[in-house]
Amino acid sequence: MKAMVLEAVGSPLRPVDRPDPVALSGQLMLRVEACAVCRTDLHVCDGDLSEPKLPLIPGHEIVGVVEAVGEGVPTSRVGQRVGVPWLGHTCGCCSFCRSKEENLCDQPQFTGYTRDGGFATHVAADADYAFVLDQQADPVALAPLLCAGLIGWRSLKKAGDGSRIGLYGFGAAAHIIAQVCRWQGREIYAFSRPGDTAAQLFALDLGAAWAGGSDESPPVLLDAAIIFAPVGELVPAALRAVRKGGRVVCGGIHMSDLPAMPYALIWGERSIVSVANLTRADAEEFFPVAHKAGVRTHTTVYPLVDANRALEDIRLGRVTGAAVLTP
Repeated sequence: MKAMVLEAVGSPLRPVDRPDPVALSGQLMLRVEACAVCRTDLHVCDGDLSEPKLPLIPGHEIVGVVEAVGEGVPTSRVGQRVGVPWLGHTCGCCSFCRSKEENLCDQPQFTGYTRDGGFATHVAADADYAFVLDQQADPVALAPLLCAGLIGWRSLKKAGDGSRIGLYGFGAAAHIIAQVCRWQGREIYAFSRPGDTAAQLFALDLGAAWAGGSDESPPVLLDAAIIFAPVGELVPAALRAVRKGGRVVCGGIHMSDLPAMPYALIWGERSIVSVANLTRADAEEFFPVAHKAGVRTHTTVYPLVDANRALEDIRLGRVTGAAVLTP
């Protein structure tokens, strides 16, 4: 197989040829059709997330076709199109797994971080964490749903049922969840990097009621805000933007440190919560919702060998929607 490999944190990915992976017990081996590029991949490559498996094939928004199965997996799965997300394995026996909070598992494995991911032509994955996808759909369009969509959905659930939702960082996750919110009849208030008029116009095109820079105040108080940008300084800004009793959800795996802030910002029963990973139940809920809502992902496609360029474009904010690699 061909793959893009991280050999040292902070270094560019290197193209390599390797033997195809083998499906071990409980696993599938996939031929990768598409793998979206997530900001978390950037955090892994840059060292913001410590102790990745090295050498490592990044990528955790994988769409592929099952070519082989390991012991204990029905052969009927061969030929299925499946999606593989960030959370790639859980222990099944810790207190969190037993209480249906597998996203908080004490001994997890993460696709494209602690195990090889989808910046490759083939990948092995746990059968229990490979979700069956529409065989007729475009794999490029599906790929961003495997993280941007799932984490966005979990973040939206944490935000509650309020009608006015702020989205800080209008990228891959926000552009998906904005469409879900509009289908649900909610109002979206979109915040981008100051001066990023392209992202603001993109949000307005997707039905946002208002779009502006993260240094601006929305025209109304919000019921909740979700922060997808990995910028801790946005937390006080979001708290100022929500009403009493409102909630700020931090939807990223990594975020820069939160600044000191006055207690008055959370007084009035405002709250801050984080989102960690995902559960299989999230996928069972989200994919039908995305279908009913008519979610259309906006993608920029790169060949696999251009993975470094895709990462750099995300770093510099040059991608509208989601970046996707194709072998």
